[in-house]
Amino acid sequence: MANLCKHLTAITDIKTAKEYVCEECVRLHTQWVHLRTCQTCGVTLCCEDSPQQHMKAHYHKVHHPVVSSAEPGERWLWCYPDQLMAEY
Repeated sequence: MANLCKHLTAITDIKTAKEYVCEECVRLHTQWVHLRTCQTCGVTLCCEDSPQQHMKAHYHKVHHPVVSSAEPGERWLWCYPDQLMAEY
């Protein structure tokens, strides 16, 4: 796993979605496309392909750097500040 940033190498335990829903989309009665789970706080929100882009807004608001895919069968992390992806 060469060329990983400090944010990705700091992840030792992967946080997974508690439920397969975007918490904000449920609250607002909107739809999502794919889900991501924040590796700092564990919130699961919709991806940038979704109309509301809740995870990107979460990153800009609280600056939690790394998310994982919450999609079944996908095992990757994304670092927002460094724009890097890593599979696990």
